[in-house]
Amino acid sequence: MGIVKFGLGILMTVLCMNIYGQSQEDGIRILSERERAEVRDEILKERFDVLLPELMDRTGIDMWLIISREYNEDPVMKTMLPAKWLNARRRTIIAFYRDKEQDTIEKLAVARYDIGENISSAWSKEEEPDQWKALERIIISKNPSSIGINHSKHFGLADGLVLTDYQELKEALPDSLDQRLVSAEELSIAWIETRTEREMELFEDLVQITHDIIDEAFSSQVIKPGETTTDDLVWWMRQKVTDLGLETWFHPTVDIQRSDEELKSHIYSFSKGEKNKVILPGDLLHCDFGITYLGLNTDCQQHAYVPKAGETSVPDFLQEAFSKGNRVQDIFTGNFKEGVTGNEILLESLKTGRSEGLKPSIYTHPLGTYGHSAGTTLGMWDSQGGVPFTGDYPLHLNTAYAIELNTTVSLSQWNKDIRIMLEEAGFFGSSGFRYVNGRQEKIKLVK
Repeated sequence: MGIVKFGLGILMTVLCMNIYGQSQEDGIRILSERERAEVRDEILKERFDVLLPELMDRTGIDMWLIISREYNEDPVMKTMLPAKWLNARRRTIIAFYRDKEQDTIEKLAVARYDIGENISSAWSKEEEPDQWKALERIIISKNPSSIGINHSKHFGLADGLVLTDYQELKEALPDSLDQRLVSAEELSIAWIETRTEREMELFEDLVQITHDIIDEAFSSQVIKPGETTTDDLVWWMRQKVTDLGLETWFHPTVDIQRSDEELKSHIYSFSKGEKNKVILPGDLLHCDFGITYLGLNTDCQQHAYVPKAGETSVPDFLQEAFSKGNRVQDIFTGNFKEGVTGNEILLESLKTGRSEGLKPSIYTHPLGTYGHSAGTTLGMWDSQGGVPFTGDYPLHLNTAYAIELNTTVSLSQWNKDIRIMLEEAGFFGSSGFRYVNGRQEKIKLVK
């Protein structure tokens, strides 16, 4: 991948290990824990200093309070902790104050400790034993017109202020300040969903690692037809991720479609999952797989075909079916426009796909800091008429998505329907939509 800029003067050669554990010039090296910490803290500094002021201005929040206790962290706070902080400490209170006229952003911790190098401690327990009074004094000194707190009815990641902390905050503040409390829902979503340029450089590598693991899983290095089961493949993927020093953010699935078995319903596929089955020649394999690295997550679904004796390529009729899945992707991502809601994009895409004779189902979600992240929801497998509230949230620039969908295709050769199920990381920015690191356009052959 060559040289990648990680910011603040550090240039690191991303030379790294390929999926078999050997070095190769075009591979991606998994960074050491120390290197990961340096990169993550540099990215966090840029997000605090550059991105956060823009988001606070956009959402009209002067002061943003994030309050959590150890092991019960607000999802937003978890994205703000430095690499050496795996959890909050005691009760941790962060206060961000934006002075738009002075173009400054203050990052204060009403806590015993500095929170890394980005957030400075603004409380001495020896001088003021009451943590809430210390917070009150800071708020009075800044005199913000609006004080954002993390509560939200419809967006779970923006609803991180627990009842106890909320009640104690309300008790601590005088009426004049209590009346300034507002929901920081939009700001929380914006913070979680917005990606920086440096993050997207890393995201590209992360998706490539994901693709490489799938490539190896769907190969004769791993699959022995007649012996290997779908569960064997699932646990191989889990172990590979662990061996590489990474994490999976959800348990992978591997399922099979074959000529002599009826297509399973959506309810079966999405709730009960595939039972352990032996992989055989002639099987159309499908996986759903994602990993976590450097504070980002991937989510990917791809297909592979196990050839029968004498076959040297994927049958044309299967590849033609797969191309219809790509067509649904093109229709869908072609409708991405800033300010348009997820429901609007969903309904327009389904309408166009059906007019072309396709049978699409779309259930795309934001992707990034969390796997099922904050932002607009573009359909759910059981809500193809639109998703209330989260689907009404508008599409914003510099956001990433798991482009997740399927289309049902009738195969005369198999005398049945099959489902082409695809998922790839995509990015929506000022230049429109693009895949983070390409997409699958041909079914893999398990050679």
